[in-house]
Amino acid sequence: MRIDGRLSNQLRKIIITPNVSEYAEGSVIVEFGKTKVLCTATYEAQVPSWLKGTGSGWVTAEYGMLPRATHTRVKRDKNMSSGRTQEISRLIGRSLRSCVNLKKLNEKQIIVDCDVLHADGGTRTASITGGFVALALCFKKLLDVSEIKEMPLTNYVSAVSVGLHNNNPLLDLNYDEDSTIGTDMNFVMTNAGEFIELQGTAEHQPFNRKDLNLMLDMAEKGCRDLFEIQSQIIGHAYPLQLK
Repeated sequence: MRIDGRLSNQLRKIIITPNVSEYAEGSVIVEFGKTKVLCTATYEAQVPSWLKGTGSGWVTAEYGMLPRATHTRVKRDKNMSSGRTQEISRLIGRSLRSCVNLKKLNEKQIIVDCDVLHADGGTRTASITGGFVALALCFKKLLDVSEIKEMPLTNYVSAVSVGLHNNNPLLDLNYDEDSTIGTDMNFVMTNAGEFIELQGTAEHQPFNRKDLNLMLDMAEKGCRDLFEIQSQIIGHAYPLQLK
């Protein structure tokens, strides 16, 4: 049993609330336990200049954290200048582009903004998981008004963290676990069972192949649970198929 009473393979309470913004084409607030992120998807009828004339659309992301999203105030990142902010923004963008057929966007761009309202570990995994739902809701709205001709999604995408404590994997770390555990990884996965990105660090003691396999199995279980939760919001527009 863990600090918050969960089993080792149990996600925190996951809540995805759709359509929270009146203006964004797609929006959700996603909660992983106490971590809460506002994800909005914005449609733009043109792509960056380097994509003009290619026939391809684009999906990108920006990540930010409100000053009192954490235990102590963090400075407002006005220009997305911090290395962490840029790294997470790019991770979210890569993850979301991996599930989109960009040619079907026909030189249109979607920007997914992920703003952390409250942080208790796993803000990047919550952003990817919620950002995907906001993106899918945006596509559904664009379909409804004939801005795009068909759904450009190719897969579901979700993300989760896994830590290693005394050689045992723990799913979906909160802040207290993340700050004290020796090894932790972030996994981004599709419903086809394919991994988009793995980020892992051993703080004190290196992990071996057996440990990695245990964490992979735990992450797959967690992502599959997240796909089911995502499908409750967007399954009517893009049905979930687990492979």
